[in-house]
Amino acid sequence: MTTVSRWGRTMIAIGALALLAPHAHADCRAKSPAHSVALMELYTSEGCDSCPPADRWLSALNSRGDSVVAIGLHVDYWDRLGWKDRFASAAFTERQYEQMRRQHSSFVYTPQILLQGRDYSQWRTGADPATAIAAINKRPSRAAIELAAQTQGEEASVDIDVSVPDSRDRAWAKVAVALVQDRLVSEVKAGENAGKRLAHDRVVRQWRAGVPLRSDGELQERFSLTLPTETGPLTIVAFVEDSASGEVLQAFALPLCGRP
Repeated sequence: MTTVSRWGRTMIAIGALALLAPHAHADCRAKSPAHSVALMELYTSEGCDSCPPADRWLSALNSRGDSVVAIGLHVDYWDRLGWKDRFASAAFTERQYEQMRRQHSSFVYTPQILLQGRDYSQWRTGADPATAIAAINKRPSRAAIELAAQTQGEEASVDIDVSVPDSRDRAWAKVAVALVQDRLVSEVKAGENAGKRLAHDRVVRQWRAGVPLRSDGELQERFSLTLPTETGPLTIVAFVEDSASGEVLQAFALPLCGRP
């Protein structure tokens, strides 16, 4: 039998802890590219019978973090008509109205898809958005975003570092951060989609918008996000926009490590 000294046992224990440490939590980080990444927003509701085709369209979108970032915001103004959408939020309804005000309109509807803050009705014709997205990708970025995320237990800590180099872009620049989830399913029992099984991707589960930059065009902040109980891949999305015009200065997405 081999005898292990106290020092040897101590080193073995330290080595075991070192092996376990990476599995106690998972972290990941990435930085946005030098070119512009497109932002695609879907405004939808489980209470709207014309929304499932838009949900499927967004799910089929080739959403790559270095080309296009897609988010699905479920509005709450359909909830009064017989079915309460569990993903809906008054904040998303306000976001849609805000986007329309930036376009000098007060009319909102579902489903609505916006590309770079502007109505993108071409999705209804089956048009491939690749050309429009590629045109956006050809433009240089007007902001840099760096994301680092760490999960532990039921929470994620997200560190965001933003820089807007051109002083002309800083006055109205604001940052939004979202926790987005894929592969969600609802069995709808009432309302216009009664009896349907609806599948959703890119659903915004948590949202913080309107975060201002410092006068030097920088932002460093940590967000603590509670993770949903439902399984399904999670992504951290961040974007910088001109809060007056709605122009997107840059968008970026970071898949959250350590979750199925």
